[in-house]
Amino acid sequence: MDDLERCTAILRELIAFPTVSRDSNLEAIAYMAEMLSDAGARVEIHRDATGHKANLFATLGPEVSGGLVLSGHTDVVPVEDQDWSSDPFTLTERDRRLYGRGTCDMKGFIAACLAKLDTLRAAATERPIHFAFTHDEEVGCLGARNLVELLAEREVRPAMALIGEPTLMQVIEGHKGCCEYTVTFSGAEGHGSAPERGVNAVEYAARYITRLLELRSELMARAPVPSRFDPPQTTINVGGLRGGHAHNVIAGKAVLDWEMRPVVPEDQDFVKEAIARHVEEVLLPEMRAIAPHAQISTEVIGEVAGLLPMEQNAARDLIFRLTGANRAEVVPFGTEAGLFQQIGMSAVICGPGSIEQAHKPDEFISRDQLSQSLEMLERLGRSYGGAGR
Repeated sequence: MDDLERCTAILRELIAFPTVSRDSNLEAIAYMAEMLSDAGARVEIHRDATGHKANLFATLGPEVSGGLVLSGHTDVVPVEDQDWSSDPFTLTERDRRLYGRGTCDMKGFIAACLAKLDTLRAAATERPIHFAFTHDEEVGCLGARNLVELLAEREVRPAMALIGEPTLMQVIEGHKGCCEYTVTFSGAEGHGSAPERGVNAVEYAARYITRLLELRSELMARAPVPSRFDPPQTTINVGGLRGGHAHNVIAGKAVLDWEMRPVVPEDQDFVKEAIARHVEEVLLPEMRAIAPHAQISTEVIGEVAGLLPMEQNAARDLIFRLTGANRAEVVPFGTEAGLFQQIGMSAVICGPGSIEQAHKPDEFISRDQLSQSLEMLERLGRSYGGAGR
């Protein structure tokens, strides 16, 4: 069996695990752990607080600092209300395209890593090669956040990370951060005929949104010039507002979902400080003048760092050598790469498949893209040697 057929067979097994973020990924983790252990890797499995999710971290080669992490997330987005042409959890091939949920985002890269274990084991003689397969990337990078905290505490840790998100095998050195929040407004119900006697949570949520939209305009003026991002500035999006239950009742509760994608960490601080001032100095005093128990509470769903382009980036330069590329781009979507960068590692993104296929019905990855990924890993095996010193 050649590398591509081996990779396809592994991908078939991975797709069969329905690792939607809301569900457990433990069976998929056990499958990968067995393959890595059989290849001689030292395997660690770290469960989350629920016990139903886990990260896998494994190492081939010596137990020394340095080396490269091959990183991917195991969770996938739901398939409900999507019109698929075939079973999303059964790998199906049509016209050299492999269809299934997670094929490009991002089990294709994980399958390629597992298919090349023999090559990678032979390469990891002086410097280790690590594997980081995480849970819950799609809902706030929860697994990777836990993993990097663990790595940061160790004296022996990796130097570089390759995140195999789908980029059509283009080298990506930067992306915006992704910060998601849920804000709950608790007011005071009353009869709709006397709105001044209650505290309408929906109305105060709307005023909060108005301030967010004002900040959106202010962020446009803060956009770096020139900017490599499209759009160039930090963005704010209102994802949903829920509240009230009848036409003639003052809404006592409202829930707002919103996100921002900061270009730089300073923009994140700017928005959070501005909206906090608006809450503490304007909204809450008005609400509590009528209902002293009124409250506005914010839940941080996820604050995932962006990947900042760096002049010195050993991981990017390594992938340049492996792929023959000489230019790196930036992308608007988020990944786990910035989390590795935050703990002092160099990080780069390069993987098979197109982000245009991710999260859609009939998600697919082409055989050609898998072949290119396998070739990159083959070249890694041939040239690794002292990489990451």
